[in-house]
Amino acid sequence: MLISFEGIDGCGKTTQARLLADALRAEGRDILLTREPGGSPGAEEIRRLLVEGVGERWSPETECLLFTAARRDHLERSIRPALAQGRSVITDRFADSTRVYQGAARGDLRAMVDRLHDLMIGVEPDRTFVMDIDPAVGLARGAARGGAEDRFESLGLPFQERLAQGFRALAAEYPDRVRVIDGRGEPAEVAARVRAAL
Repeated sequence: MLISFEGIDGCGKTTQARLLADALRAEGRDILLTREPGGSPGAEEIRRLLVEGVGERWSPETECLLFTAARRDHLERSIRPALAQGRSVITDRFADSTRVYQGAARGDLRAMVDRLHDLMIGVEPDRTFVMDIDPAVGLARGAARGGAEDRFESLGLPFQERLAQGFRALAAEYPDRVRVIDGRGEPAEVAARVRAAL
């Protein structure tokens, strides 16, 4: 299976992806835990261009192209080889992030995002979990985390609110694949919700 975790910045998806990978490994499953942007050497190089620096560093169109390039390398060098070996892949973000960030919240680019995805990626996860939390809580978590990877958090609360709306709309658009998970509470509580939905 290809499983993705999605949501606004600071929603807990990275923690939940790791907890699910750990739980499945404990059951004897062979799991690749990976992330986007990144997950392969070339994609990790592109990641630095995307997540560091000032908020308006790139136009939404340029971001979309960079994310697609990183995703293509990730798919070729990490995801497809793992799936071909019979492993399951859990990824912290995938194409839905581009659909929401660049396709809806940063610009009205959904048609372009979908065309690029069809042309260069052509893969959807078997299951996607959208971690749903209050955008103000997510923004505060991101600020507390610190570090240089804060370009999207620097765009402020209204941007995070647009993202949250975009992820909820995506769940309604893809009800067979996407599950919205209440991200409130302790990590173990949230992990139990994820496992029930899996």
